[in-house]
Amino acid sequence: MSITPLIITYMENTTGSFKKIMIIAILIGIISGLGALIFFEGLKFSTHFFMDIIVGFHYPDEGQSIQTISNWAPPENIWLILPVICFGALLSGILVYTFAPEAEGHGTDAAIKAFHGDGRVRWRIPLLKAVASILTMSTGGSAGREGPTAQISAGFGSIAADILGLSPRERRIALATGIGAGIGTIFKAPLGGAILAAEILYIRDFESEAIVPAFLASVIGYSIFASVEGFNPIFSTDGTTWSITQIPLFILLGLICAFIGLLYIRTFYGTQHLFNRFYKEHRIPNYLKPLGGAFIIGVIVIALAHLSPEGLLLALGSIGTGYGFLQLELYSMLPLCVLLFLPLLKILTTSLTIGSGGSGGVFAPGLAIGGSTGGAMGTLLNMTMPTIVPVSSVPVFVIVGMIALFGAIANAPIAVMIMVIEMTGDFSLLIPAMGAVAVSSILTGEKTIFIEQALTKAHSPAHRGEYNVEILEEIHAGDVMVKRDKLITLSPDDPCSRVMSLIDETWHTGFPIHENGKLTGIITIGDIRQLKESNSLDTPVHECMSKSVLTITQETTLEIALTIMIDNDIHHIPVVDKDKPDYLVGFITSTNILRAYSHRVSLISEEREKNNR
Repeated sequence: MSITPLIITYMENTTGSFKKIMIIAILIGIISGLGALIFFEGLKFSTHFFMDIIVGFHYPDEGQSIQTISNWAPPENIWLILPVICFGALLSGILVYTFAPEAEGHGTDAAIKAFHGDGRVRWRIPLLKAVASILTMSTGGSAGREGPTAQISAGFGSIAADILGLSPRERRIALATGIGAGIGTIFKAPLGGAILAAEILYIRDFESEAIVPAFLASVIGYSIFASVEGFNPIFSTDGTTWSITQIPLFILLGLICAFIGLLYIRTFYGTQHLFNRFYKEHRIPNYLKPLGGAFIIGVIVIALAHLSPEGLLLALGSIGTGYGFLQLELYSMLPLCVLLFLPLLKILTTSLTIGSGGSGGVFAPGLAIGGSTGGAMGTLLNMTMPTIVPVSSVPVFVIVGMIALFGAIANAPIAVMIMVIEMTGDFSLLIPAMGAVAVSSILTGEKTIFIEQALTKAHSPAHRGEYNVEILEEIHAGDVMVKRDKLITLSPDDPCSRVMSLIDETWHTGFPIHENGKLTGIITIGDIRQLKESNSLDTPVHECMSKSVLTITQETTLEIALTIMIDNDIHHIPVVDKDKPDYLVGFITSTNILRAYSHRVSLISEEREKNNR
């Protein structure tokens, strides 16, 4: 008899959703552990074949002792990198764009998108993502194994949900649990992975329902994976020390990591945009996009390798996952000139690999970028003030840099901090890490490397049904809008600098444009962000405002208004007269809707309490 009907029968007989979710967590934990193990072994085999055998590049590996890692060797013929990396990118591109275009790029974002969408991942995705990512990384593409593992595990969670007939809520919990269990397993960081399942889905919120099943799934997945690959942390350290007097320096590192992290985000998505536009305009097949990125990387690596011995180190450190070179940094085995330029080159090669459509994660490159940033700062401080920052403290700056940079741009500072500590096995580093990642997170704000993250649960379609629709249908826009006489409006001829001033003064992020008594447009912070970066705020409002404006009337219910906002990813809607569609009578924001909803719920609760007395 098949085991699946037995599982379904038992789940139907359980009393309460909690037991069902725990059973789901156990199944996902087992699947994540086995899936991560197969993926990891496949990556090791493929890397050995392409790099060791064909290219002759004996990678430094994470976790190796100083004596062992000292034997790593660069390739005898650096030119072989070019055909190998191009082969991997081409084959990966053909697989992805032929059979599963959603498997392109970094898998974590695709898994997050599935969570906020219908909670479904096509059955073919786990296998295709695994193969495409192995081809990308083992041939030299700059990418990480956590993104593919997250999408693979989330895919298995979705498959389990299909087989077991789970409800939409249970399906999403299974998906989130798969994300956390997959990443926690591949990094040997079950605690951080479980917290990541709850934290990584939002910019400013937490999926609390996922954390308990993610704990169970992560422990099971980790146990299966580590029983084969070993229970030692991912990285080894040769003794580290830090002191309270260094805390201001770690905070300064957090500031620097915020800047480098924002550069990473901007370069990554800028590269993605350039590739998409170029290939679309020239009608080049999408499956050739990863090949274009790989070719550029190959040329850069060869050019740097012929420049100098340090250039060779820099080139080799910029490809692959970067973990081996992170291990070298933890042993203080890389020169300062390499550490100074490695973050920038790693940003470029990662953007070219994944931004061009290659398959892999952005987590590992983010840790490598942050680690080399911290290593450069720690080495500089050791050279200039050795009594305050001894050699044994330099690896601490590497580890804190890893946490501060990626924890901030992933909007998951708690999870990343715990994961990296688990990966290095030194929990004493929590104190300097907390200060650095706090500063970095504050400075990066809502910027994120995972653009599919929802701002809060209120902005996620996954939680749309949690609002009491009947309450929202009873309230009309005219009841809660900011009325025209209290509304801040702008003229089309106002400079965009006035918009920035109003944003700073009021903390509002959007304003209607009003001319001769008529609504002519709307301008938001998103419309002028690029102008601010290029110091072009003298530009008049009418040149960058949105002229096509969605509007509602005073009679529109908040349920409809909220649906319009979610469907169009906006947070403001002008309210117009129903007989004069260009006559502005008010303005409504998502905050107005949430306040009205909370107020009405409070009134209903008070009324119930009175009736119960």
